[in-house]
Amino acid sequence: MKIWVDADACPNVIKEILFRVANRVGVSVTLVANHHVRVPPSPHIRSLQVESGFDVADDFIVQQVEAGDLVITADIPLADEVITKDGHALNPRGELYTKETIKQRLQMRDFMDTMRSSGVQTGGPPPLNQSDRQNFANKLDSFVAKNHKK
Repeated sequence: MKIWVDADACPNVIKEILFRVANRVGVSVTLVANHHVRVPPSPHIRSLQVESGFDVADDFIVQQVEAGDLVITADIPLADEVITKDGHALNPRGELYTKETIKQRLQMRDFMDTMRSSGVQTGGPPPLNQSDRQNFANKLDSFVAKNHKK
């Protein structure tokens, strides 16, 4: 199992949690972004810079992900593609997307996108709080304990 991170929009506090897990259990964590992302020196952590452009990092992750891998992303279409490839997707708030929930999330995303394009101010998600960080860390630890084999 490998962990891929959609790093363009991943909060730094979530990256720090991922770095600690990578070093603690020896799981491979790869951050993918269209800009340079600094990572601590570790044999388990790397950063890959892809070309700039719409969905370039997402497309790269989809090409690389294998069944059983985990992708950290808040991007619902990316999560859907990962799940289609029998991967797993966890958002920075600790929600594990599943085959059962992803289609509903896509529909809601598309509905909100339609609302925004018609001029309705929908606002964005609230900032991550301590509860979100703890939920993410707990879900990540649980997932890694269940799925990572050294």
